[in-house]
Amino acid sequence: MTSTLPWELLHTLLGVLREGSLSGAARQLGLTQPTVGRHIAALEAALGQVLFTRSPAGLLPTEAALALRGHAEQMETAAAALQRAATRGAEPAGTVRVTASEVIGVEVLPPLIAALRERHPGLVVELALSNRLQDLLRREADIAVRMTPPEQGQLIARHIGNITLGLHAHPSYLDRCGRPASLADLGGHTLIGFDTVTPFIRAGAQRLGGIRRESFSLRSDSDLAQMALVRAGAGIGVCQLALARREPRLERVLPEQFSWPLDTWVAMHEDLRQNAACRVVFDALVDGLAGYVAG
Repeated sequence: MTSTLPWELLHTLLGVLREGSLSGAARQLGLTQPTVGRHIAALEAALGQVLFTRSPAGLLPTEAALALRGHAEQMETAAAALQRAATRGAEPAGTVRVTASEVIGVEVLPPLIAALRERHPGLVVELALSNRLQDLLRREADIAVRMTPPEQGQLIARHIGNITLGLHAHPSYLDRCGRPASLADLGGHTLIGFDTVTPFIRAGAQRLGGIRRESFSLRSDSDLAQMALVRAGAGIGVCQLALARREPRLERVLPEQFSWPLDTWVAMHEDLRQNAACRVVFDALVDGLAGYVAG
């Protein structure tokens, strides 16, 4: 075994461990797949141990690879701290990865990011849109907009307020099919909703009287697709009140019987508090989303 292991080899090891494949690690690290393969081969040669075995599900880490992971993550944290120290006090610049839900990422964040880039053109913002909670501790993202309180202790979090969901429809649909007077009346309407049941969806369904997947005539796990169907007059679906206020042709349905407030937070890892780029993006999202919630 060589006396030292280059950081770039351990960085590549982390990428393969996180992505489960050479191609996935290459995309994450901005390398070519052959380069990733050479890095792993070089690390295996230096250690004298096999780090991955192939399977139909992808690359499976050996015990040796798993034993290295914690040490490599500590080196990653130290490297990030070194980079932050080197850029401290400079004009905010660099790449910041933000994760948010589809609707927030498409309907709310773009004008906030556009204004931010005007003030700080050196920023590069990556938007990772998913309803899955990405792990800030594992650096899947730098900053997260979440509709649930962060539970990880190493995060800086700011509570924005409540983003409330309500039932909405296009007036053309309601003129054609009638306006329901109660939740029970929804059974006679075209409902737009989820396809896959999740704990979050299950909580919302309970607020609608225990409505089930089979109750929806139009189903999609994409919130954007559901919004497009509501806007097109296809039926009744769930929409954020703050977003619906921007839509002159959306009408709220059963406001007294269905209202779902979601606690909204902006969070980032505490190690990033001194990173000028992350800090300015974090503050801009906090201010901008607070304005969106206040309406």
